[in-house]
Amino acid sequence: MSQVNFDTMSDSELRRYFLANRQDRAAFEAYLDRFNQRPKSVIASPGDPDFDEKIQAAIRQKLKASSSGKPANKPVEGTQ
Repeated sequence: MSQVNFDTMSDSELRRYFLANRQDRAAFEAYLDRFNQRPKSVIASPGDPDFDEKIQAAIRQKLKASSSGKPANKPVEGTQ
């Protein structure tokens, strides 16, 4: 069996490969490593007076991005 080079795969290719080969531990670890390397953004802290509004705005942005096929990893306006 030949070794698969996960570094040459795009995120979506790696995801599809992993989902089709769930027993492949190396694919799982490569997927998690790549996922964990993505920048994380804080939307709001629990004590924030605009907590609900910011969370709802982030959800709307994520839904809009997923329906358009664009990634939604940028921060929500007014949260940083």
